[in-house]
Amino acid sequence: MDRIPRETPDEANPLGHLTLDRLRRRTSMKWLRYPPDVLPLWVAEMDVNPPRPVVQAVADAMALGDTGYAYGTAYAEALAEFARTRWGWDGLDVARTALVPDVMLGVVEMLKLVTGPGDPVIVNCPVYPPFYQFVGNMGRRVVEAPLGQDLRIDLGALEDAFRRAVAGGRRAAYLLCSPHNPTGTLHTAEELTAVAALADTHGVRVVADEIHAPLVASGASFVPYLSVPGGERGLSLLSASKAWNLAGLKAAVAVAGPAAAQDLASLPEEVGHGPSHIGVIAHTAALRDGTAWLDALLSGLDRNRRLLAGLLAEHLPAVRYRPGEATFLAWLDCRALGLGDDPAAVFLERGRVALSSGTAFGTGGEGHARFNLATSPEVITEAVRRMAAAATG
Repeated sequence: MDRIPRETPDEANPLGHLTLDRLRRRTSMKWLRYPPDVLPLWVAEMDVNPPRPVVQAVADAMALGDTGYAYGTAYAEALAEFARTRWGWDGLDVARTALVPDVMLGVVEMLKLVTGPGDPVIVNCPVYPPFYQFVGNMGRRVVEAPLGQDLRIDLGALEDAFRRAVAGGRRAAYLLCSPHNPTGTLHTAEELTAVAALADTHGVRVVADEIHAPLVASGASFVPYLSVPGGERGLSLLSASKAWNLAGLKAAVAVAGPAAAQDLASLPEEVGHGPSHIGVIAHTAALRDGTAWLDALLSGLDRNRRLLAGLLAEHLPAVRYRPGEATFLAWLDCRALGLGDDPAAVFLERGRVALSSGTAFGTGGEGHARFNLATSPEVITEAVRRMAAAATG
C-alpha cells in the first residue's frame, strides 16, 4: 500500500502525485496525530503539493529576506479579482476589507464587533466543531438550528432559533458555514436571500465563514452571502488556505457588506498584526496564478466523489452518502451499520482508518463520520476496504 500512488510530473490531477512514504515525512497535524499504520482521512489537509507559482513566490520572498510584517491590500485585491472571475461578483470592495490571522480567529473578531459577552450565536448543526469551541471560549452561547433531513438550511428551525436568541432584547449573531462543513452543501441564492430576510426581521447579524468557497463541484456555483439582497449588513471571512492547502501559512481576509463598513472599521488595529507576511504572499499568488492548478484539483475531487459513492455502494451499502457540491469532505451516515454513536472510533480501532467523529459536529452528528476526499483514488479505495472489514469484524 505504501508504494501507491506513483509520483509523477503529470499535473493533470494534484491528488495523484505523492506516495504515502513521501506524505508521512510531513510533520503537520494530519501525519503526526496517529501511528504510521493508520490512513489519516480526518483533518482538512490535502495530499497535494502547492502550485508552482505559490512555491516560487515564497522562495523569492525568502531569498529576498522579505520576512517582515504583513501590510497592504494585495491579498484583498487578488481575492476581489478572483470573486469577479469565479463567482461573477464585483461587490468585494477592497476598502471594506481587513487582514486577519486566519478564518476562525477572524470569526472571533467579527463576533466581537456585533455581540457582547453572554450573547447567543446561532449555528446550523451538525457543523464544523471549532464553531462550538471558539464561540464558547469567547464567552458567547451557542444556539443550534439543526439542518433539515435534506442537509440544507431549515428556515423554520432557523427562524425559531433567531426568535429564541433575541428574546429579552439580547444581541445575537448567526455564524453561517458556507459552503457547509461537513455536509458539502452549497447554499443557493434563494436560500441565502431568505436567510438575510430572517436576519433583518429579527435583528440578527450574520457572520459567514466562506473558507471553502473556491472548492465547488463541476456544474455548481458558489454564491457569496454579501452578494444577495439583504446581505449588506453581513460580515464574511475568506481565505485561500483550504483550496490551495495553505493552512500552515496563516492569512485570511475579512469583508464587510456596505452597511457593515463601520463595524469593520472598529476592528482593533493589532488584529492586522497576526497574519503571516509569507502567508499573505502565498495566498495572493494562489489566487492570482494558481487557478489552473485549482481547476485540476476540482476535476480530481469530482472523480473522487464518484469513486467513493461507487465503493460504498459495493462494499458498505448500508452507509448513506450524498455527494456534496462543495468542499473536499464527505459526510457519511453510518447509523445502519450498528456501530454506535461514534463509528469513526470503530473504523480507527478495527480498520486503522482515521475519520472525523460525527459527535464533535453537534446535534445530528451521532452515528456519522467525516471522510476527507482530498487524497489519491488508491488511498480512498484502500480506506473503504479497511472500513468494510472493520464494520463486519
